[in-house]
Amino acid sequence: MIAYKTVGLVFLSALAPAAAQSGASSGSSALALSAIVGEVSPQTSVADKRLLAAYFAGRAEAPHAKGQRVAVKADAIDCRAGNVDITSRACELTFGGKKIELSGRKANELYATLIENGVVAEGAAGSSHASITALDCIVDADEVAEKAGGGARCAFTP
Repeated sequence: MIAYKTVGLVFLSALAPAAAQSGASSGSSALALSAIVGEVSPQTSVADKRLLAAYFAGRAEAPHAKGQRVAVKADAIDCRAGNVDITSRACELTFGGKKIELSGRKANELYATLIENGVVAEGAAGSSHASITALDCIVDADEVAEKAGGGARCAFTP
């Protein structure tokens, strides 16, 4: 009887729509994603971009205002890496009506960081895709400065 219930639960969970599931990350992975997306985001101020870059370069003691929080958001990110043309790497980031395209090393960096944050890559027609929507990251500068493993959180829809 227990086996039937287990099989039933597994079957029902497989039917759950993927869009209803959400992703989240924290710590160093979330900081990396925040810094990479924040660098190209038209919504992130120059000062916040500098702070994120300092953190991503390992400088937790970077000067910041007490209580400063940096928000990094993107409507969509779609990265692909070629598995037929193995030199092909590209990402498209959407911020409102503005689209930013990355290629080469920058695209590979973002693609790998998405995977590091738990996004599952899917194969299609000669390439692998890693895509998310509704990226919403917060970096708490005071918490990062404590060097206790916290201070960055991201939520997204895979």
